Amino acid sequence: MEKSSAINKTAWEYRAYEFWNQRDGSPVDKAKEIMADPRASLKKHQNYFEEVVGKRIANLCGSNGRKAVPLALLGADVTVFDISEDNRRYALELAACAGTEIEYVVGDIYEIDLHTYQHQFDVLYLEGGILHYFHDLEAFTAILFALLKPGGKLILSDYHPIKHCIHEDKYIPRYFDQNTYEEKIAYQSHFDPAEQADFPKVLLRHYTMSEIVNIVIRSGFTLAQLDEHREWQGENIPWEFTLVATR
Repeated sequence: MEKSSAINKTAWEYRAYEFWNQRDGSPVDKAKEIMADPRASLKKHQNYFEEVVGKRIANLCGSNGRKAVPLALLGADVTVFDISEDNRRYALELAACAGTEIEYVVGDIYEIDLHTYQHQFDVLYLEGGILHYFHDLEAFTAILFALLKPGGKLILSDYHPIKHCIHEDKYIPRYFDQNTYEEKIAYQSHFDPAEQADFPKVLLRHYTMSEIVNIVIRSGFTLAQLDEHREWQGENIPWEFTLVATR
């Protein structure tokens, strides 16, 4: 396993299952919420999934299954690729409680078995802030291209690069930085301060918007759409983006 992947795996298997139960509720309760309106669980990405019945969808870095399960309920055949056994545990329990099934493959994304999964998916769906975990974006997007069927679609939603430069309403001039650095894992702050010192760190590398778009294009994809999204409360700040591309 690649070194940075091993570091991030250790972090994402530290009390992640406990965190999901705290934030999203038990798999039973979360399943009830999703089943009430599966499409609503896709939130701002609903319009990118107008028809999914019979589609084979790969949800890379699919975390606790909160997007994979509603897609499965809507009629898709969903495979999650993720690095965390804790995430897998919650996701499979969530699927079972929702009365559906997903495939969940735990491992390093860089090491996906392309003999099995090459050209197998109609749609690749990535969301929720994952690009900063991959320190070789060229290799990562090459894998994405290999997984997709000819004519298939990539839906990539991530934090807007400018978000990395804003902290407590202050701009930090580091947009073009290319260094890797250690950081607290995203959910550490949800635990008691006395426990937080025990959390392992993650290793991150941020990208500019032009790096992301150009690497996707160089990998062979045809860019179809690029949307920028406001901060979660509607503030006038670019907080996330969604890129749609075809193979």
